[in-house]
Amino acid sequence: MPDYNKISDKIIEKLVNMLGERNVIYKDKEKLENFSHDEITDKKYAHMPEIAVRPQNAEEISKIMKMANEEKIPVTPRGAGSGLSGGAVPIYGGIVMLFDRMNKILEIDKTNMMAVVEPGVITNELNEQIEDDGLFFAGYPMSVESCFIGGNIAENAGGGRAVKYGVTGRYIVGVEVVTPEGEIIELGGKLMKNVVGYDLLKLMIGSEGTLGIFTKIIIKLLPLPKARVDLLVPFKDAETAISAVPKIMTESGIIPTAIEFMDKLSFETSYKFLNEHFSHEDAGAMLLIEIDGTNSEQLEKEYEMIGKLCQKNGALEVYVADNHTTIERVWRVRRNIAEAFMVYSPVQSLEDIVVPIGSIPKILHDINNIAEKHDVLIPTYGHAGDGNLHATVVKKQEMSMDKWEESLPRVLKEMYTKSNQYGGTISGEHGIGHKRKLYMEDCLGKTTVELMKRIKRSFDPNYILNPGKIIDT
Repeated sequence: MPDYNKISDKIIEKLVNMLGERNVIYKDKEKLENFSHDEITDKKYAHMPEIAVRPQNAEEISKIMKMANEEKIPVTPRGAGSGLSGGAVPIYGGIVMLFDRMNKILEIDKTNMMAVVEPGVITNELNEQIEDDGLFFAGYPMSVESCFIGGNIAENAGGGRAVKYGVTGRYIVGVEVVTPEGEIIELGGKLMKNVVGYDLLKLMIGSEGTLGIFTKIIIKLLPLPKARVDLLVPFKDAETAISAVPKIMTESGIIPTAIEFMDKLSFETSYKFLNEHFSHEDAGAMLLIEIDGTNSEQLEKEYEMIGKLCQKNGALEVYVADNHTTIERVWRVRRNIAEAFMVYSPVQSLEDIVVPIGSIPKILHDINNIAEKHDVLIPTYGHAGDGNLHATVVKKQEMSMDKWEESLPRVLKEMYTKSNQYGGTISGEHGIGHKRKLYMEDCLGKTTVELMKRIKRSFDPNYILNPGKIIDT
C-alpha cells in the first residue's frame, strides 16, 4: 500500500475552488464523525475522514480524482452509509465523497421502460415516482427507504424479493462512471443485449466503490404487479420449515416473490420488541411467503395451492395477509428482528452467509452448535428462497467484552468455514468491505484473489479509490 499524503491547506483551497465553501466539510469534527462509520456497531471498524466533499456532477468528480492522484490522497465514495461491511469507511483518512447533491431522477422513459437517475436517489423515491405509470424498480434491498441507488449498485444489493426478481445488478443496463484516474466513461446503455468486448458494466456492479464512481445510472423497469398476498406460516422446527421451501416451488410451479425464514429466537425476540403476541407458542420456525401477480383471482388460487402444500409438509397453520394493514403487520415481525436484538444487546455482528437451499437445515444445525460452543446467541433469519441467511452473532448480556473479543473471530471463522464446505460463501448481499476481507482467500482461493488484485491495479494504479476494501493490495 503506498504512503498517502495528509490533507493540506493547499488541497483544501483546491477543493473549495472546485466545489464552493459550503460543499467542503473540514473544520466540523461532529459532521465528519457521521462519515466515519456505516451501520456496523463495532467501533473498531470506524475511521475519521480528514475532509468530506459534496460534488454535483461527473465533471467535478473527475477533477477531484485527478487531483487526488496527483497529490496521493485516498478517496472513499459514500452513499447513505447504510452498509454493513465497512465499505464506505475511510480507513486511510483522506477524502470522503458524498452524493446527497446528486439526487435527481433525470428521465423516466416509459417507451423503453427505463429510468435514468443520479447515484444519490433514494431507492424508494424512484418507485414512488413511477408507481402511477404502472412501473417499478425490482432491485429490492430491505433498506429501500434509506439507501441510495448508487450504493445499491456498488454492493449489488439484494433483499427478500430476490427469489422471483433477482438482485440489483439484473436491472442495471448502463452507467456513467468516473474512473480512479479521473476519466469519464459510459458503459452499456438502453439496450437489452450487448456483447461488445469485456463486460465492464458487470465488473463495476458489486465492486464496492473500488473500481469507479457511478455518476449516472440507467435502470430497467418492470410492470408493477397489481395484486399481492403474504402468508405467515409457522412450523414445529427449522428443518421442517426449510424442507418445505423447494417443494413450494417445484410442486406448485409457482415462484414466490419472497420466502423469508425466521428461527424461534428471532421471531420471539421481534414479537417481544413489538409488544405483540403470537398464538402458536409451539412453533420453532416460521416462513413468510409473498406472491404477487396481475389479478386477485389468480393470486387466490396460487396462495391456496401454496398454503395446502405447506400444511401437507408440516405447517401448523397458514395465516393470510391480503390487504395493506395485515401485510404490514406480518412484515413488521421480519423487518424488526435486527432492531429487536439491538435493544437486547448492541454488541453483535450481523452476517449474511449464503448456501444452496438444500443445505440450510445442515448449516442451521452447525450454527446452533457453534453458538453453544462459544456461549453466544446466533439468531438466524433471512431469505430462505435464495439461501441467504442473516446469522447474527450476539453477545450475551453477562459475557465480558474481553471474552467477546476473543470469541467472535473464532465464531466467524467456524461459521464461514461451514458455509464454504456446503458450497456457499461468506456474503450474499452485504459485501466484503474491510470487515470480511481477511476471509477472502479462504473463501475464493489464492489464485482468484490474486486476479482481483491485478484488476484493481489495472483500474487504479495509485490505489487512490476506496483503498483497503475487499482485498489488500
